[in-house]
Amino acid sequence: MPPAPRQAARRVAAVSRALAVMDALAAGGELGTNEIARRTGVNASTVSRLLATLASAGYVDQAANGRYRLGIRLVQLGNAVVDRLDLRELARPELERLVGEVGETATLSVAGGYEAVTDEGLCTFGGIGLPPGPLRRYTARTIADPRALARDVERVRARGWADAVGEREDDLAGIAAPVRGSRGELAAIIGVQGPAVRLDAKARAAALEPLLASAASLSERLGFVVSAPA
Repeated sequence: MPPAPRQAARRVAAVSRALAVMDALAAGGELGTNEIARRTGVNASTVSRLLATLASAGYVDQAANGRYRLGIRLVQLGNAVVDRLDLRELARPELERLVGEVGETATLSVAGGYEAVTDEGLCTFGGIGLPPGPLRRYTARTIADPRALARDVERVRARGWADAVGEREDDLAGIAAPVRGSRGELAAIIGVQGPAVRLDAKARAAALEPLLASAASLSERLGFVVSAPA
């Protein structure tokens, strides 16, 4: 019985060193054994054994020049994680925190079509073209002129977040920011919305920082990166 804790500690230490090696490769690309040892603080002989073990399982590859790089097995594991992600459940704690800070409704929209989010958010953050055919007008403030919408999309794209007042419903205002995948693709749009009389210009300005912080936090939780506002 007494040896069990010491054995567990040794196993954790070994795993920690292996993870440190992979972190070094993630940051440095292709690295030699000595360079990995220098970056991780693990002696070169241990690094060599760790690399051999990781390579045998496909977690690292050895290039033709003798240096090491991350292996394709990590992509397979990443895809397995992505396949089982429930974005709504993962986002729930962040949305609840945002509601608590701002005092308005927080929303999460997953890209999937022109109706996925209100206003110009999908066209802007998703990098797709404007909707085909005539633009539908919801209120007197809805941008239904394609040229005006294109200008507005460029404005929002340049600053990195969107706001709207009375464009979808007369008394509805909101702001939104994108969450992007590791390759820069749009993963989701997080937003805050509420009655226009309450979510006025001053309130939207106050909500912007918490919104962008929530977008960044959610992106980190999902292993995504969020584009920085201009």
